[in-house]
Amino acid sequence: MDVQNQLQGTVAELTLKGKGILAADESQPTIAKRFKAIGLESSEENRRIYRSLLLTTPGIGEFLNGVILFEETLGQKADDGTPLPVVAQRAGIVPGIKVDKGTVALPGAPDDLVTQGLDGLAGRLADYKKKGARFAKWREVYVVSDHNPTALGVEANAEMLARYAATCQEQGMVPIVEPEVLLDGTHSLQRCAEVSESVLHAVFHALHRHHVMLEYMLLKPSMVLPGKDHPRKAHPEEVARETIKVLKRTVPAAVPSINFLSGGQTSAQATANLNALNALFPQSPWTLSFSYARALQQPVLEAWHGRPENVVNAQKSFHQRLTLTAAACRGAYRPNMEPAA
Repeated sequence: MDVQNQLQGTVAELTLKGKGILAADESQPTIAKRFKAIGLESSEENRRIYRSLLLTTPGIGEFLNGVILFEETLGQKADDGTPLPVVAQRAGIVPGIKVDKGTVALPGAPDDLVTQGLDGLAGRLADYKKKGARFAKWREVYVVSDHNPTALGVEANAEMLARYAATCQEQGMVPIVEPEVLLDGTHSLQRCAEVSESVLHAVFHALHRHHVMLEYMLLKPSMVLPGKDHPRKAHPEEVARETIKVLKRTVPAAVPSINFLSGGQTSAQATANLNALNALFPQSPWTLSFSYARALQQPVLEAWHGRPENVVNAQKSFHQRLTLTAAACRGAYRPNMEPAA
C-alpha cells in the first residue's frame, strides 16, 4: 500500500463521527503527579496496570476512534499477555504514539517554550509503526501573558509542528498537530482568542510551506477560554462562539477533524463546551470531536486508587465518561446527565 493510501485509510478510521480519541500519553512526570494524588507510586508495573485498565474497558470502541499512547505503553502487555496496541486494535481503536520529547525555554524569547524531539524522528516513527502505531502526536505550548507568546515564539513553534507533520506523512503516519494555548493565567477570553488566532494562522502557514497534506492530518487545539485565574468564567455558548470564530478565520476546510484537548478543564466543563460547539455549529466544515486526557481519566483515577478490587468500578466510570463525551459530539449532552456527586 502506498503512503497516501495508508494516510487516507488511517484518517478515515480516526474521523468516524460521534467518536473521539483518548490521550493516554502522559509523560513520566505527569503520570507520577496523577498517581501521587491517589497515593500510588508511579512504577512501570502500575503504569501498565492502569493503561491496561483503560484499554480493556468493555465497549469503549463505541466511543473511541483512536488512542494516543506513551512510548513505554507500545511495548507493554495486558494481564493475559496481549500487547496493549493489539488490545486497542481488537476494540476497533487505532493506536497512535506521542513523539515529542517535551519543552525547553526558547532562546531569545523570554518565558516562551519550544518542544524538542525532531532529531531521529523519521527512524523512531518507522520503529513505532512496526509496533502497531498508525498516527502520531506532537504538542507545542504557548504561555499567555501581556507579552507572550512573542512573535519569535509563535513562529518557532509553528515551524516545529510543520516539520514534525511533514516527517510523519513521509513515513505514512497521520500527524496530530497540537498547538496548546495554556489555560494558566489571568488573561481574558478575548486575549485567548487573539493569541489562538495568531498561533493557528502561523501553524497553517508553516504547514503549507512544508507541503503537509491537510486532508491527512488532524488538529488538536485548545478551546478559546479565559485564563483559569481570570475572575469572569465563560458560559459554554460563549466559548463555542469565540472558538468557532477563531477556527473559521484560520483553519482550512480541508482539515477533516478538529479534536479538542481538555487542557485543565474539569470533565463536566470539557464536555459542556464540546457539546455547545456541536449544538451551535452542526454545519461546521470539520468534524468537532475530542482528544481528552485528564477530562476522561480523572474520574477513573478517583474510582480506582490503584486497588484491584476497584477495577470494575473504575472501568464503569470510564465508560460513563466516554458516553457523555460522545454525546457532546452530537450536541446531545445535558448537564443533568452527569453522575450524582
